[in-house]
This record gives sequence, structure tokens and C-alpha cells, in this order.
Amino acid sequence: MLTRAALAGAVFSTALLSYGVAVIDPTAFPERVDALTGTDVIALAPLSLGNPAAAAMLRPHEPPAPDATAPAPPPLITHTLAVGPGDTLAKVLFRAGIDRQDAHGAIAAMKAHFNPRRIRVGQDVVVAFQATLPGVDTAENKLPGRFAGIRYAPDYRREVRVLRTDDGRFHAETIKRKVTRYASYAEGSIQSSLYVAGRKADIPAPVLVDLFRLYSWDVDFQRDIRTGDQFRVLFEHIINDRGERADSGDILSATLTLRGKPISVYRHIGSKGHVEYFNEKGESAQKALMRTPIDGARLSSRYGKRRHPVLGYTKMHRGVDFAASSGTPIYAAGNGSVTYAGRKGGYGKYVRIRHNGTYETAYAHMKGYGRGIRTGTRVRQGQVIGYVGTTGRSTGPHLHYEIMMSGRQVNPLRVRMPSGRKLKGKELAHFMTEKARIDKLALRQALAFLSENAQ
Repeated sequence: MLTRAALAGAVFSTALLSYGVAVIDPTAFPERVDALTGTDVIALAPLSLGNPAAAAMLRPHEPPAPDATAPAPPPLITHTLAVGPGDTLAKVLFRAGIDRQDAHGAIAAMKAHFNPRRIRVGQDVVVAFQATLPGVDTAENKLPGRFAGIRYAPDYRREVRVLRTDDGRFHAETIKRKVTRYASYAEGSIQSSLYVAGRKADIPAPVLVDLFRLYSWDVDFQRDIRTGDQFRVLFEHIINDRGERADSGDILSATLTLRGKPISVYRHIGSKGHVEYFNEKGESAQKALMRTPIDGARLSSRYGKRRHPVLGYTKMHRGVDFAASSGTPIYAAGNGSVTYAGRKGGYGKYVRIRHNGTYETAYAHMKGYGRGIRTGTRVRQGQVIGYVGTTGRSTGPHLHYEIMMSGRQVNPLRVRMPSGRKLKGKELAHFMTEKARIDKLALRQALAFLSENAQ
């Protein structure tokens, strides 16, 4: 027998599958209507079905004919409200006319599945009401009925639903949304920068950021890129359950050809589900340290003696400077532990990271620190540790970057980077099989790309 709470949840979940205003026809769910009116659809037999004699006594239980005079249960009506600048979930619900007690009850239930403070501007909150009368006119800014719950999708992967139960309380659940992944292919020639060429080839910005990170261990994007260099990228794009392009996925493979020399990387998913990238020999594309822990910056000062722009005399410059606009994210060059985070004389706002017993990196003149960055914090490679600024002795926004090897500052652009891991045995064999599959897929996509652009 379905309880009223189970029925209300089922009907509400069905109603919330559509946006705008949706009215659920209760006659589409006759067995649920019976439950609402208190009539059992199936009677549980108090006899053992394993007993032939008892089984012979069983007769099919037919539901009673529906009472044409019984009133139909009230339908659900849903409204879609957009999250605006400065909105909280409570403000959105208050704007819908929901009283404070009900709004706070629904929000409290949601907290077990999603932090309501993280709702984003531009997203939708779907609010449901149990209509008091079918066909109520909602144009007069009056509530169409009793508040029944809400639906909110934090991202394309999941949806949080909050339902009112029979006792007036609220219950929340998370529903996984169906997504489909497709492969996209792009290629092009670099005339000014990889970023500009990639955007011209319709590569999404998040994929380009990943591409920079993949090659930042071996490629100096200021000195190594030449006009006419080539790139090819095979990456995922994700379609949501409404057939809309929702997001970009992983890079499956990429090839950057610099002065005729191709450098290829392939995705590898390890036994624990972690995504890594390796070259065609199964050697990690991710080194222990990044040469350039910032995207899209210009190398403005090299390692070595120079005339100091502030002090005015020749002084050894024991790092490299990357000019970038204020607020540009700065990444941890490798996994490690923050040994210093704070102001440090002419360095201004400064972070130092110990990666192992040999290597350390330092970042100076920052505008501010990444979330949670303080002395003792563990960081992972590529994590945002701060933002470009001009604190300390600085003439403009830039990152001053240093690498220390055994306590001595070395040239970040020339030091031999420690290599990452190499695949072996069964893991290497699995990688080679997946590499062959990706190569075939990339070839098909490349041929389709050439065919489309030839027309």
C-alpha cells in the first residue's frame, strides 16, 4: 500500500520534470489516486504462497470501480524562478510568496544534500504548490496553493528535490541526471598564441586551460611557440538530459607540433579513477614541477643580472617574472606543503612551497592568496595559491617565480625538471590498448573535420 507521503513524493517528482507551469492529471496515476483516497490497490494475503493448499484458495484482487462522484486530488503547479544578483535561496522563496517557516524548513532539509549558500546567479529554482482549486489564476501574485517543495540543479550532473511530507515536514533527495559524452576534434595553426588559435578553432576556454597545464612542464609558451606551429586536440563535450551542451569534459589526446617536432599526450584513467596524461611511450606528461605556473602571461624578466627597475642598480635576479593582469590566478607548480604565506619585505605578499627534500618554489608580489592558503597547508599541483598583484617592490602587476634546488635558487627556464612516473606491466598494456582506440577515434574525427572544411 502506498502511503500518502510516498504518493506525494512520486507525483511531485513527476511534476517537477517540466519547467514553467505544469499541472499533473491525477487520472494518469489511478493506483496512486486510490492510495490518496485510502483504498488499497493490492491486498497482502496473510497466507504462505509456498503452501499449495493456501495458494489454491487465492483469488485475484480486483480494485473497486472508481467513484465518479469522488473529488480528484488537487494537482501540483510548478513555477520557475531565476536566481538574481545578491539572491539567497531564502530570498527566492520569499519572492515566491512562501512564508518564512516553510522556506526555512525546506532549506534546512536541503542542507543534507547541498549547501544553499552556493546557488549561482542565472540558475533556476523550481517551486511547487499543491493547488487548492484546479485552474487557479496565478496572475494576481497570489499563492496557487499550499507550498509542496522545490527542485534545484546545482550542475548538469545532479538535481536536489525537497518534498513536503504528510506531517508537514520536508524531505530532500539527490537525483542523478543523465548525461552523454561525445568526442569533439579541433586543429589549427598558431599565428600569435596558442590561446588565440585555440579559440579561433572553437575550443572551449576550460579545455584550453587544461591544454596549457598539460604542456606547461615541457613547453615555455613565450620562447618555444613559433608562427606556423600546429595543434590537434580531441576532447569530450557533455550533453545534458535536455539535449543541451552542458560542459566540456576531459582532453582525450593532444598533439602540439613545435618547429616540426610533435609532442603528443594521451589520457589514462588509473585503477582508482584518477585522470593522468602520458606520452606515447607511457611516460608521464606531468612532471613534478611546472615551468610556468600561470596561464597566458608574458615573460617580462629573465633569470640573471639586471638593472633593478625600482632600486636603480644592477642586481642578480634569482627568478623569472611573468607580466599579467591583476587578479590572474597563480598555480602551485607541484604537490607540496606551504612553508611560508605572508608578507616578506620587497617580495610583498609571498608564498613558498616545499615539494620534497630537494625542490622548493616561491611566488611573490601577489595581490592575495588562494582559498585556505596558509603556512602548513598541503597543496596539489595546479591548485590556485594566489593572484597576480604588485605588492612589495614592484612597478606593475606580475608574478615573480623562483625554483630552489637543495636550497639554491636556479633558473626556472633551464633547470632539468624531475620526471613523473612511468607505466609498467598490465597498466602499460591497458594504456597502449586505450591509446590505439583514441588514435582511431581521432583519425575518424580528423577525416570528418577535413571533409567539412573542404566543402
